[in-house]
Amino acid sequence: MKKYEDSEKAKKPVRSMIETRGEKPKEKAKNKKNKGAKKEGFEVPLATSKTASAEKSVGAENGVELSKEELIRRKREEFIQKHGKGMEKSSKSTKSDAPKEKGKKAPRVWVLGGCANKEDLDYSAPTTNGAPEVVPPEDINLIRGTGPGGQLQDLDCSSSDDEGAAQNPTKPSATKGTLGGMFGMLKGLVGSKSLSREDMESVLDKMRDHLIAKNVAADIAVQLCESVANKLEGKVMGTFSTVTSTVKQALQESLVQILQPQRRVDMLRDIMDAQRHQRPYVVTFCGVNGVGKSTNLAKISFWLLENGFSVLIAACDTFRAGAVEQLRTHTRRLSALHPPESHGGRTMVHLFEKGYGKDAAGIAMEAIAFARNQGFDVVLVDTAGRMQDNAPLMAALAKLITVNTPDLVLFVGEALVGNEAVDQLVKFNRALADHSMAQTPRLIDGIVLTKFDTIDDKVGAAISMTYITSKPIVFVGTGQTYCDLRSLNAKAVVAALMKA
Repeated sequence: MKKYEDSEKAKKPVRSMIETRGEKPKEKAKNKKNKGAKKEGFEVPLATSKTASAEKSVGAENGVELSKEELIRRKREEFIQKHGKGMEKSSKSTKSDAPKEKGKKAPRVWVLGGCANKEDLDYSAPTTNGAPEVVPPEDINLIRGTGPGGQLQDLDCSSSDDEGAAQNPTKPSATKGTLGGMFGMLKGLVGSKSLSREDMESVLDKMRDHLIAKNVAADIAVQLCESVANKLEGKVMGTFSTVTSTVKQALQESLVQILQPQRRVDMLRDIMDAQRHQRPYVVTFCGVNGVGKSTNLAKISFWLLENGFSVLIAACDTFRAGAVEQLRTHTRRLSALHPPESHGGRTMVHLFEKGYGKDAAGIAMEAIAFARNQGFDVVLVDTAGRMQDNAPLMAALAKLITVNTPDLVLFVGEALVGNEAVDQLVKFNRALADHSMAQTPRLIDGIVLTKFDTIDDKVGAAISMTYITSKPIVFVGTGQTYCDLRSLNAKAVVAALMKA
């Protein structure tokens, strides 16, 4: 075992173990570091002497000490002298490179076999006017649909639930007593009593909520119930009549009157009248975006073709991408259904288009002149979809209608909307009146109600549109094929509307 006398600590003098007050902690740490290095066997360079000499050489010039700012400036100059040559070489190498010539961009080659040639993609040239298109074979049954195309069928609003209820009527329960059934029949009967608003208030509230649930606009539902209350107030009821049945019957009569306006649009009669004057019958379609204007225009074209009238479709939607191509596809399919060979070589349907970015009013005017020269019976003008708040587009629509004076202006609206239907029709009529240059501005003449097959019994949009404009619903779209076009049956719509 190693004894204390043999250790290095015992060999140290006592003076080295005594701490002095004047000694700095850095110097103590430096001494400890040097001692540790000596233990490991490494030689520690005298850094203090070298740094001191370097500071003297840098910090003093000709025996004069330099300030801190001068030291920074001198060090910066030395750094630039050392590294400046490399920077100059790199800058010279970049400048020496010759600028690359900008070549023309190569045309894109699409993966799926499409083309990117400007000539092939340019549809502004009137390539189809004056010559019939080549009609490829089409699936006639898939395009046409089923049913008589020349005669519009009445709208059927009966659902599958009604058919099931009619086939399987519920039988009255035998457990109920005859006395209870008698009291149930007599419950709520009013005998020789005049109705007041207090009697009808609860029933009218339920009717109003029912109409709103069926997609009738809220304001119109309130006005309808108010008109029924004014009509029935003070009326003396029969002996076996309830307040609910009386209010319901009065509301049904009001709804039927709303759906049967005084002015009725008969297109076939008006077209024959225009033929006697040797001019084409012009119909303009307008509406918001995505309601099905082009699709229902094609359905109406098929209906007119089935009735023996030739149709010219004017592609005045010069804004939406693919609008002209969509009408071209419909024209090709309609030509396949009614080829010229079946009509003595006469072209029954033709597309008049001038491409995109053109003035829609000018295209419509040229189309009407073309139809007059070529002897077409009907001109159907397709316009771009626009929101009712877009003032520039509404002004363009008013210009098209004012300049060309069509025989019929049809507003195409969805059966899915509720309160929005009122806002659309009111603002469309207001915009047509404000931007018209004529003394008697031309407003909407009729309504085409689309997507009626998607709403089941929520048919309130028909009530809202006819109530706010007093214009008839001329056509109802019920599907995707050309035969899915119906005429409005007011009683069927009211029955579906009043169904619980």
